[in-house]
Amino acid sequence: MTLAILPGLYRPERFARVICRPSIGEIIVNAGSDVAYIAFEGERRIASGDLGEVARAAKQMLDRRKDASILIFDDKTSTPVEIDFRGSIDDMLARLPKQDLSAVAEDAVAPAPRGPGRPKLGVVAREVTLLPRHWDWLAQQKGGASVAIRKLIDQARKTSEDKDRIRFAQEAAYRFMSIMAGNRPHYEEAIRALFAHDPGRFENLIAEWPADVRDHASRLAKRAFRPEA
Repeated sequence: MTLAILPGLYRPERFARVICRPSIGEIIVNAGSDVAYIAFEGERRIASGDLGEVARAAKQMLDRRKDASILIFDDKTSTPVEIDFRGSIDDMLARLPKQDLSAVAEDAVAPAPRGPGRPKLGVVAREVTLLPRHWDWLAQQKGGASVAIRKLIDQARKTSEDKDRIRFAQEAAYRFMSIMAGNRPHYEEAIRALFAHDPGRFENLIAEWPADVRDHASRLAKRAFRPEA
């Protein structure tokens, strides 16, 4: 389950966060691994890792500090993840959102029919509905309708992939910043710099933000500023 949260309007006891500060007794979670989820308490990053590890660390912290204000974010989308921390750690872990395997399951239960297509080459037959003029045009293309459609799709993907990547990265950075830095100085100007693709101005505007919030916002924004995925 995910929950959209307006800046400052969240229930700390329902969320978890994680970074490592050994000097103050906090827990390091997968410090060297790829980040899937990231947790904050207030403006401090306290942990990162897979959801189970981060949630476990957050639950342990909440058991020690009932007043901890904790948020967990999906690192790719910056969507806050709502976790029910009631009960034991095992109870909490059993309620965690499961991986979305719907697309995989759909492919598994709907095998391609035999006949048209070349499964050994990765070519799968599916139904396509077009108007007569579309079929007429496809029939005139070299290689036939299937080849023409594949070429059109590949061309469209090449044209839109970079734009889609940048938009996705901008939205993830904006989502995190709106929750964690909505009241910070130069917030609106930083958002404009993000969407204007102005990394220099963006970094200058967020320079005075709390270090962990600033650093994570900067990391998210760099995904949008990079020329290549």
